[in-house]
Amino acid sequence: MSFLEVAMKISTKGQYALRLMMDIAAHDGSGFVSLKDVASRENLSIKYLEQIAGTLSKAGMLQSGRGAQGGYRLIKEPAAYTVGSILRLTEGSLAPVSCMGGEDRCKGCCECSTPDFWAGLYAVVNEYIDRYTLADLLAEQASKK
Repeated sequence: MSFLEVAMKISTKGQYALRLMMDIAAHDGSGFVSLKDVASRENLSIKYLEQIAGTLSKAGMLQSGRGAQGGYRLIKEPAAYTVGSILRLTEGSLAPVSCMGGEDRCKGCCECSTPDFWAGLYAVVNEYIDRYTLADLLAEQASKK
């Protein structure tokens, strides 16, 4: 079990969003990338990718194009997208425990002896996922080929 699996569980939506962004970053040099092609290369459901691409597009991460040459492409360079920004968009909070803030704060938070631990873990997770960009992951992928 990896550190991130202990710290949090990323849903398929977050995993597929990262895979979608990686595939588009790897293939958008010649224009828009069709979701049909992404689904085929990544062996993912096109219907699920359509939902995720809509979310990423509304957030200003992807540009959509219509027609025969349509599809999606990155709005910025791959180095401008951190893994953290993609995961936070699709997953919401990445806090390791629900009582880390907001309305979910537990009733015993004042007496709790562990908030500093959880805050530290949250900081480490955020630092790690914000350290990597799509460009970093593409370079890592290319070095393995």
